[in-house]
Amino acid sequence: MAKMQALRLLAERELALVEVEEPPPPGPDEVQVRVRAIALNHIDLWGFRGMAFAKRTLPITVGVEAVGEVVAAGAEARLPPGTRVALYGGRTCGVCLACRQGRDNHCAEVAGIAGFHVDGFAQTLVNQPARLCVAIPDAIGWTEAACAPLTFATVEHMLFDNARLMGGEWVLVHAAGSGIGSAAIRLAKDQGATVIATAGDDAKLEKARAIGADHVVNYRTQRFESVARRLTGKRGVDVVFEHVGPDTWGGSLLALARGGRLVTCGSTSGIQAETNLFLVFQQQLRIFGSFGATRRNVRDVLARMAAGRVAAVIDSQLPLDRWSEGLARIEARQVFGKIVVTMP
Repeated sequence: MAKMQALRLLAERELALVEVEEPPPPGPDEVQVRVRAIALNHIDLWGFRGMAFAKRTLPITVGVEAVGEVVAAGAEARLPPGTRVALYGGRTCGVCLACRQGRDNHCAEVAGIAGFHVDGFAQTLVNQPARLCVAIPDAIGWTEAACAPLTFATVEHMLFDNARLMGGEWVLVHAAGSGIGSAAIRLAKDQGATVIATAGDDAKLEKARAIGADHVVNYRTQRFESVARRLTGKRGVDVVFEHVGPDTWGGSLLALARGGRLVTCGSTSGIQAETNLFLVFQQQLRIFGSFGATRRNVRDVLARMAAGRVAAVIDSQLPLDRWSEGLARIEARQVFGKIVVTMP
């Protein structure tokens, strides 16, 4: 059989670019996709470091968030060759109640996440169920589109499905330099919200202002919760976009207005945090856990991008053989926005 390139995780922190056999022709309900670009995420770093949330068998092909072009389609697939698609990374069953209701990230029988638990997208060709592909509008290039199926879709789900952020409200966005932090600023501004962004150095704060943040706070030199209360006339913010964890958790709750909403999708500083329950019930706070996104979220953010309403913040582009360099920069927090890997 013909060979293709694939980036494989062989062991913890050990990657290799190897030749593997091309996939067989797609099944009746599948498409075969020529992968064009892959956006790097913290989940790629976690997998690289051996922090899988469930059992997996190594080696696996890495790459969680990707886009490409359909080159072959099964008889029942409704995506003809030439269609540009974003690849949904959750290996959902498609038949449980949650899947039938369009709540893909609540799938009762999910088999894992591509590139983390099972083979991912960092290879020349992949076979993908057609239902897990979302067509990309012509107005969007590969690099920007690569940031939609996980990064922007996750933020869309957090801010609008869970936190119900509305125009005119105040939102506190942590880690503005991260991929989802920068996306949250862009999406919140598109919704008409006032954004307070935090980061750990002044250079990132200036960049946060440049992409739309109304106010910025260096969390290393200021108490962001005090700044948030001062800016809002002591009322507090309506929504906190949280994904840092213990380092910011307590302050995030203090920054909220009465009846405020905190939405979290991650905890890069650890997994255990103390919670002031008195504050939670006295202030009638609402805390939302959010994981991944739905295919509708992917379509919605692609539509926003195509209309020119939001744009991904691109830190840099790297070739596939420099994947490890991208992960090292994410680990060292030496990024602002997204690193996108282009496929050969």
